[in-house]
Amino acid sequence: MSPAHPYGPLPHPEFGGMRAPLPAIGLGQWLAERADRDAHRPALSYEGHTRSYGELQDEVERMAAVLQASGVKEGARVAYLGFNHPMFFVGLFAVARLGAIFVPLNFRLTGPELEYIINDAGAHTLIVDADHVAVIEPVRARLVCEAFWLAHGDKPAAAAGAWPALGAALREAAPLKTPAVAVDTDDVALIMYTSGTTGQPKGAMLTHGNFWWNHVNEMLTIDCNASDVLLVFAPVYHIGGLNVMTLTLLLKGGHVVLQRQFDPGAVLRDIAAYRVNKIFVVPAMLLFISQHPDFATADLSTLKLISCGGAPCPEPLLHLFNQRGIAVQQGYGLTETAAMATSLTAEWAARKIGSVGKSPLLTQVRALDAQDRVITEPGARGEICVRGQNVTRGYWNKPEATAAALDAEGWFRTGDVGYFDADGFWYICDRVKDMIISGGENVYPAEVESVLHAHPAVAEVAVIGAPDEKWGETVLAVVALKPGQTLTLESLQDHASQSLARYKIPRRLELLSALPRNPTGKILKYQLREMFSPR
Repeated sequence: MSPAHPYGPLPHPEFGGMRAPLPAIGLGQWLAERADRDAHRPALSYEGHTRSYGELQDEVERMAAVLQASGVKEGARVAYLGFNHPMFFVGLFAVARLGAIFVPLNFRLTGPELEYIINDAGAHTLIVDADHVAVIEPVRARLVCEAFWLAHGDKPAAAAGAWPALGAALREAAPLKTPAVAVDTDDVALIMYTSGTTGQPKGAMLTHGNFWWNHVNEMLTIDCNASDVLLVFAPVYHIGGLNVMTLTLLLKGGHVVLQRQFDPGAVLRDIAAYRVNKIFVVPAMLLFISQHPDFATADLSTLKLISCGGAPCPEPLLHLFNQRGIAVQQGYGLTETAAMATSLTAEWAARKIGSVGKSPLLTQVRALDAQDRVITEPGARGEICVRGQNVTRGYWNKPEATAAALDAEGWFRTGDVGYFDADGFWYICDRVKDMIISGGENVYPAEVESVLHAHPAVAEVAVIGAPDEKWGETVLAVVALKPGQTLTLESLQDHASQSLARYKIPRRLELLSALPRNPTGKILKYQLREMFSPR
């Protein structure tokens, strides 16, 4: 953190005078500025209750006071585990208000998976909703955290004393009166963990500047207005749910309607009830919405824009929603780019099927060939690289991984293979890291393979992605058995469920006498894809 306020007046280099201070772009600052101007406007609705901007900011100030009293200081990490809930956003802004760092946790992970992330982040404080206390309890004694809070819900009877209720503490606390801690654009606001190809998750450090410039990019690409109503049902621990329009709309002064988790019927109901005009989805969600019995008769007259990411959107779905007068705007992004890397605006959606569009105004995209030369010919495939103020400053406590991903000029290597066409529109066609995308969630084979290899019947295993109509891809395990052993998919799933989140568990099993390898012993996954998962 900067020792002094970074936004003070500075000498003008040309005229020798003073220039205006830079705006307060920190997450803990701009919400307060918006609340100061629009305290009465609806900010966040959840399960029938709407918080105005003034009410939301008041809760933020109270939580900041509670967290500060419990020892949260500048640079401290505060982790949050739970379903979508307003307390997530109150925590996010309160932590930023203190100059600390927010760490959202994937609620689909198991206790051991969460233990690694919480300890790797060195979280001082852990906030957990009542639904997930049971996941944390078995590993709690091994966590480095100094403070634990129950975000909301009923206290678990067996551990009530160990989980003080945050809601009650907020009601009793006085709002924090001291100014928000001043932050630089390069100060880390949030650490968001993504699975690594080696099986260990990596914490992408997203700065206050990363968030700010992603917001600006979105406002220059998507027509965001203070009159907008955005329905959010994608998990906000994920960069898509948190940073595709959600924070941008709060910055703009719009109305965010939050749902606990995705339910197609509830989505259709709330679109009509709140007169929603924007949503973000992954393709699997869009498919489930279209297949709901109420879809044909649902009132979608206010819905004007669907932002779709996480995987390519099937053409029939695009046409289906276009027929209802709803534009589907596809895009490509990563946690490391704070969400947006490219966007296909609605006007091109039907003419550039399969494309993820072009980069926004403030971000650059290029592709490198196998010799790391910049590709200039349309149609030539290479590794996609992204540069801009929205790109992460690196991975938490992983300087080697940071150096491998970011070059000296600030280009981030995505690990995805793609190309651009003659009109400059980008297409994603493969993944360097063999990553599987299932329902918008990233699954890295090395992590799954490590768990499956411990099964007593497994001699060797390779995990690949198999096409799936609902989820985009699903996990396929190819196994060679130990002599005299047998294995069923159910047995493998039971074993995997002890250590892996559900979306990482194999849905298909194929058996071979031996896995194909090259002369150096590396498994030839492309042969396995040709055998079991033709694309």
